[in-house]
Amino acid sequence: MKRLEALFSHKKQRVLNVYCTAGYPKLNDTLPLMHSLQQHGADIIELGMPYSDPIADGPTIQNSNMVAIENGMTIATLFDQLKSLRTGQTNATTALTIPVILMGYMNPVLQYGFENFCAQAAAVGVDGLILPDLPEYEFETIYGAIIKKYGLDFIFLVTPETAVERIKKLDELSTGFLYAVSSSSTTGSNTGTMGDVAAYLEKLHALNLKNPILVGFGIKDKQSFETACAHAQGAIIGSAYIKALENSSDVDAATKAFLDGILG
Repeated sequence: MKRLEALFSHKKQRVLNVYCTAGYPKLNDTLPLMHSLQQHGADIIELGMPYSDPIADGPTIQNSNMVAIENGMTIATLFDQLKSLRTGQTNATTALTIPVILMGYMNPVLQYGFENFCAQAAAVGVDGLILPDLPEYEFETIYGAIIKKYGLDFIFLVTPETAVERIKKLDELSTGFLYAVSSSSTTGSNTGTMGDVAAYLEKLHALNLKNPILVGFGIKDKQSFETACAHAQGAIIGSAYIKALENSSDVDAATKAFLDGILG
């Protein structure tokens, strides 16, 4: 059983997926941060691959991308860092056991070589991919088969404006979970109300989709996390966590304080 499948089979509610940017705040913080997230209560890690034009992301994550790029983070460097992800033999005393998803954009992945990227991701123990700018048609005709070949899950995003038939199709194509964007904005935005989000999630629930639903964009604190979890299997937090790291000299302490505030 895949890690994401195993997670959702035993944990039906309050699944917490936390986004962090690889190579941020410092180049070699990637694995230590991931271990801190696992230790302090995250169920899934969504690891952002820095890109110079992250179109779905707001200023906070955009800035973390630029800092990470300036720090020297590349896909090749990231895979080198992740070699001990599941073994715990380097840079950490224990292996990571929770699911890890790589989130990023097609341009750098294509430059790296799509099949090589998937092969490397699978080899280091990555579980799935989120590539928001990979079109459905190209997934079905070109890239989906490669992703499946290497045993990776692929997660599509839906928004409040996505038509019902398209939601059903993207759910059919997704494995792992379906990413429900809470509003048609960028990450870290505060547009819309949680009442609007609840109505949208109830609509998704009524469709009897095959995948668990995790809510992202605008989930920033205990209240918004709990509200999201009342209508879905869990939520994704990104910008608020990146902000918590911005001025911290101790990323483990900052991670613990942040997750305690969400889960406590």
